Amino acid sequence: MRRESSTVIVLVGEVGEGLLDGLGRSPNVSVARAPAAGGGQPGEHTAARAGWEAGALAMREAARRRSTYVIVPDDPLAEVAAAWRAMWDVTGGPGGAAGFEERAAEALAAWRDKRFELPDYYLVVAAGQPEGTGPDLYLGSLRAARPRRVILAGAGDGPGQAGHVLDALRSLPHGPWWPPLDELIEAARRFYAGGLAETQPAPAPAAG
Repeated sequence: MRRESSTVIVLVGEVGEGLLDGLGRSPNVSVARAPAAGGGQPGEHTAARAGWEAGALAMREAARRRSTYVIVPDDPLAEVAAAWRAMWDVTGGPGGAAGFEERAAEALAAWRDKRFELPDYYLVVAAGQPEGTGPDLYLGSLRAARPRRVILAGAGDGPGQAGHVLDALRSLPHGPWWPPLDELIEAARRFYAGGLAETQPAPAPAAG
């Protein structure tokens, strides 16, 4: 469990540089990015690293910040989430489940090696209706496991995006910490993508 004084929020969904710039200009908010691999600008690194690594490095950078809120637009579970979504695409063939297991195994190995921890919250930025986005790991099994750790912010488009996200930050709920990642992965295997997160079984609250 994280013990830093800052609240670390990973942004996923409709997250552009304009939104990040707007959030970074807000008092008590900073944006933590992974350093680019081999030089260059942040955001140009994912192809040269393992799927979990950019998010892990960004989370490490977030731990150094002393802002009240630290926004992280890189998620160690990003490729796990993408593979889980692809697994439900019937046009992708039978290899979808194998792809998910491969990405999940990579992330689990890094997590067990203490290369990263999960953030305090995931904040899903949705420009449209979330039910129109298709299967989603964050709004599906992760939200079923910890409803108060996955927040939906319907940010819309344009310059008002940052304000919607800031409103969500000011009203973050308290709740139990995440279960171990291996339990979250197992819950994702059993989660039916067409069902409501609130109606499906979730891992028990972690101790502490």
